[in-house]
Amino acid sequence: MAWMRTLTLGALGAGVIAGAVWALWPRPAAVDLADVTRGSLRVTVSAEGITRVREPYAITAPIAGILARSPVQIGDTVTEGQTVVALISPAEPALMDARSRAQAQAAVAEAEAAVTLADTNLRRSMTELGQAQTTLDRARALAGAGTISHRALEDAELSFTLATQALAAARSERDLRQAALDRARAQLLEPGDGAGASAPLRVLAPHSGVVLAVTDESARPVQAGAPLLSLGDLGDLDIETDLLSTDAVRVAPGASADIERWGGVGVLHAVVRRIEPAAFTRVSALGIEEQRVRLRLDFVSAPADRPGLGDRYRVFVRITVWQGEGLVLVPQAALFRAQGGWAVFRATDGRAVLTPVDIGHQADGQAEVLSGLEPGARVVLYPPTTLADGAAVIARPD
Repeated sequence: MAWMRTLTLGALGAGVIAGAVWALWPRPAAVDLADVTRGSLRVTVSAEGITRVREPYAITAPIAGILARSPVQIGDTVTEGQTVVALISPAEPALMDARSRAQAQAAVAEAEAAVTLADTNLRRSMTELGQAQTTLDRARALAGAGTISHRALEDAELSFTLATQALAAARSERDLRQAALDRARAQLLEPGDGAGASAPLRVLAPHSGVVLAVTDESARPVQAGAPLLSLGDLGDLDIETDLLSTDAVRVAPGASADIERWGGVGVLHAVVRRIEPAAFTRVSALGIEEQRVRLRLDFVSAPADRPGLGDRYRVFVRITVWQGEGLVLVPQAALFRAQGGWAVFRATDGRAVLTPVDIGHQADGQAEVLSGLEPGARVVLYPPTTLADGAAVIARPD
């Protein structure tokens, strides 16, 4: 019976040892795996932008006067050369204080005296011309009879010519003084005297489109050059956006762009038309100064594909800076830094094999593999820091 007890104890000890070995034996690490594929990759830079009418028209008052209440409202459609967008009546004369009125009345009295003096000079010139005409007629008769010399006849003709010119000068002087009198009397006009009774000036739309803004719909006095309203063609929109200068240098004129989150259905398409050569400084929400560059993009999508999109609407712009086809791609989640470069754990025969790789462009969760991997290889996603080269791995069940 002793030998059976010994055999039983040995079996129990062997079981305990086997259990301990099994418990301490390293198990394969459960990991997420993904395939290395071949496909296309597009690198983009993104930013918010706003739509803008490419050629807005700002309409200003051509004269000073009283602007009538706006005949158009924001959103109204106007036709070039037909739609009246503003009515301006000439301004009434301003009220004068006592000093200004006294000065204006004195100016009128002075002008009236000057007209009286001009009338006197005009009558004197007419009398002198009549006398010169009589003298010339008599001289011509005497010269025909040989009574006076030829020199005396020439003197009579000269006197007549001078008298004629003096009369013309007197008449011009009288017109000048009359104009000065009219100007002086105009200074005495008061509001309601009929100075602003002419028909209102009709301002017509210079271009067909939609009214974008009205400075003030109410009637009010305006000065020449005061802004009245602006209009533009909503079918001719472009997009303005700005990028960090480090992103802008990667964009070239003519680059394609997708317009997303604009409020409608589908993605619109545009191209970069202009990249401004000078950056500007903007302080971010975190208080960091950023150098940004403004870009202008033209829509490729037809106006019918973007119904409802208007001026200064917010959109999301995704500009393509590089794209390639037939590339070897690996998920970015599989990459980590090792020995100063990039590496992945390649799953081979249930083992994690540390594999250095050369990486090119990266975008949308994918990275371009230049060397180190081939399509069809399986790599570990989000490799834990405890995973070592040659460690056993098993795919985690979905």
